[in-house]
Amino acid sequence: MFVDIDCIQRSKAGQLACGDAFQIRRRSSEGRVIAVLSDGLGSGIKANILALMTSTMLLRSIEEDIPIDKASETMMNSLPVDKIRGVSYSTFSAIDCRDEGDVRIVEEGNPEFLWIHDGNLWVPDYTVLRSESFPNRRLRLYHIQVHLGDRLIFCTDGVTQSGLGRKEFRTGWGREGLLAFIRPILEETPDISSHSLTLRIIGQAVQNEPGGKPGDDISACTVYYRAPRRVLLFTGAPYDQSRDHEYAELFAAFPGKKAIAGGTTSNIVSRELKRPITTPIAGFVGTLPPVSCMEGVDLITEGVLTLSRTLEYLEKGPGYPKDSAGKLADFLLSADIVEIMLGGRFNQSHYDPTLPVQIGLRRDIIRKLTEVLENRYYKHVITRLV
Repeated sequence: MFVDIDCIQRSKAGQLACGDAFQIRRRSSEGRVIAVLSDGLGSGIKANILALMTSTMLLRSIEEDIPIDKASETMMNSLPVDKIRGVSYSTFSAIDCRDEGDVRIVEEGNPEFLWIHDGNLWVPDYTVLRSESFPNRRLRLYHIQVHLGDRLIFCTDGVTQSGLGRKEFRTGWGREGLLAFIRPILEETPDISSHSLTLRIIGQAVQNEPGGKPGDDISACTVYYRAPRRVLLFTGAPYDQSRDHEYAELFAAFPGKKAIAGGTTSNIVSRELKRPITTPIAGFVGTLPPVSCMEGVDLITEGVLTLSRTLEYLEKGPGYPKDSAGKLADFLLSADIVEIMLGGRFNQSHYDPTLPVQIGLRRDIIRKLTEVLENRYYKHVITRLV
């Protein structure tokens, strides 16, 4: 199974910084995702610093293989108390997910999470651990086994208390209101992504507020266990020319969407599979070479120049042009697992002194592209040298 996870946040009206913080690490080699959602006391910059401190320290502790319950207990006993309000500087939810479905969750102060299985709310058992230093604090510790299609929804009280005081929501939206909102969405679109579902939750929570202006910071995180979406990118000619046909066949047999970046690479695949390449000039957008077409291939672009621009777009984030590099960026972001066949044959054109300085070697670009996809977009990237 693949852990599809996303978190979306909205700041309190009038505040530039969100007083909630979300931290995540995807450890693909271990089939593991660790995440922490923290709610800082108050709002604005101060709350953001408190929440960020809590989420960062707790995430690092769990990353260092300190058991999640021990790391959370240490955090619970360490967080100071605000002298005026008499409450903790921050609350948190910590999640440790394994691809096989083993999930450990710890909550302190945040609303209880929702576990939805086959459209129904499952209420798991949990144990309570009380703080030795602060009698009013307690941890809820869960150890559950989820199944394909299950969803876990976490949030800060900005979601459950949205609309507080309005006639429709005298005590806020609540977990019941949140559940009632989610159920018909899952019935209509059972395969909805974590990003889309979280976006709708946040949108409704904001709409609950008077005038659509949040009276508190609002954060929601959704975890969705599903079959992974895989794509394959073939770029660069294989090192051993005698194996061109073998790699072309491997590329053709891949059971998912496929793309090629590079004129030489696409010509090799075309030659070995006896499939012609066409390049519709009408589809030309921007300054990059246009995309090409081949039977059985979802996207074909130019090589190093387009890869370099794709890296630039992904580093900047949403809003990039829909030229060939933008299409390649969309292709990569559409997947959970990105597999790359990286050819090792030397290409003299990469050293052409007339090319821009920022265009580095293909292997260096792929390395940087992998870092961005894994660290910013939480993708699992597998690169094979051919």
